[in-house]
Amino acid sequence: MKRYVIEREVPSFGANDNAGFCDAAKTSNAALAKLAPRVQWEHSYVIGNGTFCVYLAEDEQAIREHARLSGFPANRITEVVRMIDPTTAAT
Repeated sequence: MKRYVIEREVPSFGANDNAGFCDAAKTSNAALAKLAPRVQWEHSYVIGNGTFCVYLAEDEQAIREHARLSGFPANRITEVVRMIDPTTAAT
């Protein structure tokens, strides 16, 4: 599967409390269950007005279908072509 970063614009999302984040994760998980094994959620970075989510998926269409089922927007979907980290400097 390919890795994608999804930018989701959700006003004031970062102001949620733990219960709000829990509910959001449950909503996402319910959509993922319907789409398995075509798409998997790895993790998300929460910002003030949205999220940057990292997913594994067969294709961009699977990400869009998750957005439709979950009700969370997928404003920008970007395929990751390579990962690097500090150890990359040693190669």
